[in-house]
Amino acid sequence: MLSQIPAAAGRLLISEPFMPDPNFKRSVIILTEYSLAGAMGFILNHQTDYMLGDILPDVSYSEIPVYMGGPVAENTLHYIHRCPEKIEGGIEIAEGIFWGGDFDKIKELITNYQLTEDEIKFFTGYSGWTPDQLDNELREDAWIVTNKFEADAVFANNEHNLWKETIIGLGQRYAHIANFPENPTLN
Repeated sequence: MLSQIPAAAGRLLISEPFMPDPNFKRSVIILTEYSLAGAMGFILNHQTDYMLGDILPDVSYSEIPVYMGGPVAENTLHYIHRCPEKIEGGIEIAEGIFWGGDFDKIKELITNYQLTEDEIKFFTGYSGWTPDQLDNELREDAWIVTNKFEADAVFANNEHNLWKETIIGLGQRYAHIANFPENPTLN
């Protein structure tokens, strides 16, 4: 599955509409890492009730939302950004999207109002898969994989519509899925 796809990091995983795991219900995940050791990524559309200042009280600008990256290591903070000219040391995982970088510089930029929520996205925890686990889930049709997306969509504060818009963006083959009810028993 993904092991047959070159450069799988940077792809989006879109959960099938009736994903039984509530952690991944109608999720869009950006993969940051994919190797023989497993896979890692962050849920882009599950915003928490926290702002960055709630988690990092020493950062004075607290209006940047924090997302639930996944159910693994929820006490950790991660980030992706699209401003390598401001934040050195990030790894480009997709065109114009970088993972990690100089965290002290990030705190300085945020405190000085030089970094905004449309340039960076923070996550508590991450989504992780052991070796072959993600490939097995793909064989079971639990996820749709795509590299058809714009960086703007990744950084948009559009959590409620991101799953639906990403599905529709895949074309006619998948567009009908976007209208499936969240609870099929209510249909």
